[in-house]
Amino acid sequence: MIRSGMQAENIVVDYKSFLEKTPPLCKAIQKVTAGLRSMQPVPEFPGTQPRILLVGGFVRDILTNTISKDVDIEVYGLDTERLEEKLTELFPGRMNVVGRAFGILKISIEEGVDLDISIPRRESKFGLGHKGFTVSGDPVMKIADAFKRRDFTINAMAVDAVSGELIDPFNGQDDLEKKILRIVSSATFQDDPLRVYRAVQLAARLNLTIEKNTKDLMRKMTKRGDLDELSKERITEEIKKLLLKAERPSVGFELMRELGIITRDYPELNALIGTEQEQEWHPEGDVWTHTLMVVDQAASMIRRPECALTELEKLQVMLGALCHDLGKPATTELLEGRIRSRGHEDAGIEPTESLLNRWTFGSDALQAAQAIAAEHLKPTMLYFSKLKGQMTDEQYTNAVRRLLKRIAPLSYDVFLTAAEADSRGRGLPDTDKEIHAPCDMMREVIKREGLDGSAMKPLLQGMDLIELGFSPGPKMGELIADIEAARDRGEIKTKEEALERVRKNP
Repeated sequence: MIRSGMQAENIVVDYKSFLEKTPPLCKAIQKVTAGLRSMQPVPEFPGTQPRILLVGGFVRDILTNTISKDVDIEVYGLDTERLEEKLTELFPGRMNVVGRAFGILKISIEEGVDLDISIPRRESKFGLGHKGFTVSGDPVMKIADAFKRRDFTINAMAVDAVSGELIDPFNGQDDLEKKILRIVSSATFQDDPLRVYRAVQLAARLNLTIEKNTKDLMRKMTKRGDLDELSKERITEEIKKLLLKAERPSVGFELMRELGIITRDYPELNALIGTEQEQEWHPEGDVWTHTLMVVDQAASMIRRPECALTELEKLQVMLGALCHDLGKPATTELLEGRIRSRGHEDAGIEPTESLLNRWTFGSDALQAAQAIAAEHLKPTMLYFSKLKGQMTDEQYTNAVRRLLKRIAPLSYDVFLTAAEADSRGRGLPDTDKEIHAPCDMMREVIKREGLDGSAMKPLLQGMDLIELGFSPGPKMGELIADIEAARDRGEIKTKEEALERVRKNP
């Protein structure tokens, strides 16, 4: 992939071989390179042929052999107007100019595969938020000067699209090899406080150690309230990356605690710190420690080869894992010498809403996390009730059906993944076994009895009652509700039994 010479200038990156993993992206970059290189020097910049650099996170991904579907390209020696004109010619109908005000042109190659193309630019902050900047392009700006505005050294590298030369003015490759996250410039870093959240998710995703001065600066920015100017939407994107792209999201959340973000901005999570748990069941420590272990277990489970969850469902698992014990701080007490958190499941519904309203994951994610918080103990409780002979097979099946009704419309796969992560995320022995009996038993019964499809469907419909001679009206709704209540009590199971019950008790 990389051939190293004696000097940094001599390092050449075989990025084309890397791009063979994503052919559409490879073809698009080749098309951009050939198209722009064919242009003659413009009068404003005599003797300067356009130079195309692949920049930022894409270069980092190449060096870590991580597949990337997005590429940032910086074009030197060409003004924005001529660049846009040429790109429109190369990719008709595929350009999004929403970022034009910031000097960025986005090309959509296919679903989920994009190019962000810009010229070097100078930024001057005049107000709050990511829109509080004036941006001016400078096509002949020196590369080192252009890269000073980047956040971290590992993102301040480029690869020449023609020669493959690695351009690394701030020793980002060295930091990447040593797994160090270091800012490029303390002055420009503070222009956008979102970089604090970006540091958190990058450190977790790439297993990086944040350099001391960098961490001190981020702690200072947090303390003085710089993060207050950030929109919910921008923060949410970084939290989403932390939850879905990091194998150990706990690293990021612990960094948020160290930087003062948890204490300052997330009281629902801060309350978990120091909330004790019964040693017999939770030898790992307080609820905060347990929650981070559960989140890591969930992250591992959604990466299993057999996991068929969609990205939205994986996000629901992760948010459920994060929120599942938010009710414990309000319910934990010492009873007869033991630590108890009775009722923490239902008590977690309100703080889950409060926490997730700080982000913008949407109502579906909120409902999923609340359902997980309210019911996450049920698979284990029902399993042991059946194991101890306190429930028959039929009673267990009926209890599972009622559970599915309560968590609807949440997928049982999402729910059981989060519940299993909770069981595994503690310091008990054998929690990493391949088999998790409570959740495996529930999955088996759901599939065998077809509960996933039938649980939400009443045994009787209005047409069934009309065929028995009933007239449409409120009475029919009451009868259907009565039948479902009897079903929930285990008194009837089939449609035939329901019809017979109506005939005997019209």
